[in-house]
Amino acid sequence: MNLERYSRQMLFAGIGERGQKRLLESSIILIGCGGLGCTIANNLARAGVGRIRIVDKDIVELPDLQRQILFDEEDVKKKLPKARVAVEKLRRINSSIQLEAEVCEAEPKNIENLIEGGHLVLDGTDNMKTRLLINEACIKNKIPWIYGGVFGSTGMSMTVIPEKTPCLTCVFGEFPSFPELGTIPMVNAAPITIASWQTTEALKILVGDENLNPDLVYIDLWPGIFRRITIKRRKDCPTCIERKFELLEAEKQ
Repeated sequence: MNLERYSRQMLFAGIGERGQKRLLESSIILIGCGGLGCTIANNLARAGVGRIRIVDKDIVELPDLQRQILFDEEDVKKKLPKARVAVEKLRRINSSIQLEAEVCEAEPKNIENLIEGGHLVLDGTDNMKTRLLINEACIKNKIPWIYGGVFGSTGMSMTVIPEKTPCLTCVFGEFPSFPELGTIPMVNAAPITIASWQTTEALKILVGDENLNPDLVYIDLWPGIFRRITIKRRKDCPTCIERKFELLEAEKQ
């Protein structure tokens, strides 16, 4: 095992050689490979996470290039799937890790298979319905996951550890109602910032550092706002307390 490429990372006390070896033995599932997902995949591949599975159904389009750092104009011309493009780019960056592309949408019928074998799931999606589905599947299968969401210059993130922390249902409820927004405005630094926060939390989980962020983090880059919002675990949460996986089971049927 050649650890030379990770030499600067191993100098960091929070990781070290032992942590680096744990990263190389780790497996993560990334659902969504847009603005958040591209940065997450790039960071974790360069950090030496041993196995990365990328799930995304979309093809690369011209407006994606403003913020999705793994894609270029040639990918747009060829109308290639994001997951496959990302995997090919990352293989040229780090050929020593295992990379998998799943060109599909995460749905109730397949999400448990998609996350099987993962030590951690990361949210790179762009809609609350899929996030709540990830939340249910991860709580059910006791897999940690990291939520991330971006709008304009703002973003939020929260780390969910089953049976220990609040889950996404504790924050937003079972079926939150959000307006149909159409095309979402986006400052390209926002997904990069939130994805970098998610990446750091992911590294801490994978190396076994228990000093995880316990709060919902809110950032607005334009006015320069950073807030940590304390979330308490709901005593009547249907997902993480009562273990009723209504979205997962109802849509399967």
